[in-house]
Amino acid sequence: MCTSPVTMRTKWAKGSDVLEEMNEILSARELQLVLVYFAQEGRDSWCALEVFEWLKKENRVDKETMELMVSIMCTWVKKLIEEKSMVENVVDLLVDMDCVGLKTNFSMIEKVISLYWEAGEKDVAVLFVKEVLRREISCLDVDKEGNKGGPAGYLAWKMMEEGNYTNAAKLVLHLQESGLKPEIYSYLIAMTAVVKELNEFAKALRKLKGFTKSWLIAQLDPQNVQLIENYQEDLLTTGLHIANCVMSETGPSLHGVVHERLLAMYICAGRGSEAEQQLWQMKRTGKEASADLYDIVLAICASRNETSSVKRLLTRVDVMSSLRRKKTLSWLLKGYIKGGHFKNAAETVIKMLGSGLYPEFLDRAAVLQGLSRRIQLPGNTDTYLTLCKRLSDVGLISPSLVYVHVRKHKLWIIKML
Repeated sequence: MCTSPVTMRTKWAKGSDVLEEMNEILSARELQLVLVYFAQEGRDSWCALEVFEWLKKENRVDKETMELMVSIMCTWVKKLIEEKSMVENVVDLLVDMDCVGLKTNFSMIEKVISLYWEAGEKDVAVLFVKEVLRREISCLDVDKEGNKGGPAGYLAWKMMEEGNYTNAAKLVLHLQESGLKPEIYSYLIAMTAVVKELNEFAKALRKLKGFTKSWLIAQLDPQNVQLIENYQEDLLTTGLHIANCVMSETGPSLHGVVHERLLAMYICAGRGSEAEQQLWQMKRTGKEASADLYDIVLAICASRNETSSVKRLLTRVDVMSSLRRKKTLSWLLKGYIKGGHFKNAAETVIKMLGSGLYPEFLDRAAVLQGLSRRIQLPGNTDTYLTLCKRLSDVGLISPSLVYVHVRKHKLWIIKML
């Protein structure tokens, strides 16, 4: 793939021909001045590259000369971009730089992408990445310090920096569907972009619901609700497609990371049972999720009243320390409260009290308030009375007075719990 530049040999006389006779005369400093000369005076930097190639052959390149040549080439690349030269010419220059042995301690491919990005040529940056992938020259950047994993991944990362999460994910899929081969790292970047977009979308939804509850805006009509659900579903489908690409193209070493990204996606989307499946998949690949992540998934499952998932996730409680058990059951309680499942929430409070664990005041108050507002529903009266008595027994509330009105006999019955 890598051959010495031919174009510069046919368009200009060889700079090395001039230098051959002066090899023993010129100092290192003078050789550097020769490089600068061939890079200026209206000449093309291909000449400087040829001089550098000769210096390498003569073993006359020191650290300072290498840094000078890198600076010259960076300037020349920037000039090509500013003059809106074809991306093929820019890629040609990078290939020739590698052919003559010009090595940098940073990624030249990422440098070019950044230059396009800063110049506002974002569409051209995509064309540049396509050309790099088409020629399969990403290997030029292997083991470079700060390398983001390849051209596709770096461009997607640049998009993410500006908050264009959806475009970052679509970029990687577009490259893959175009028959190119984005580096595996770029797929992980794309999955991260989907997670971030889902997270931002969830924040916007919470804010929207807050405005609705405050009557600042009208309730969403069914059509808008469907659009919201479709957008979230599309994001999840995109993330799952990217995950399948990684799983099919890599070995088991990255499967744990993929399931971790999928877990984050389903958590952001509030999908409890799907998130629970990813917890077990991570465990199967040897990548254990943190206890906090288990608690978050438990709360989501509780909010959706997904009984089977809740039962499976609670099997861990018996082997937990007292402090950890309280934290987990508190998450369970918050989940039930958020989902409006106050009967289950009351049962959780009673269970905690039976284990000597006291729920937070706000959580206790929310459960009592939720049950009192739904006191007419079947079973809620007994649950409410039982909860009041248990809270009173441990001194968390004052003794309760219960009033029962028998309308037929115009009779009030009062009893203290």
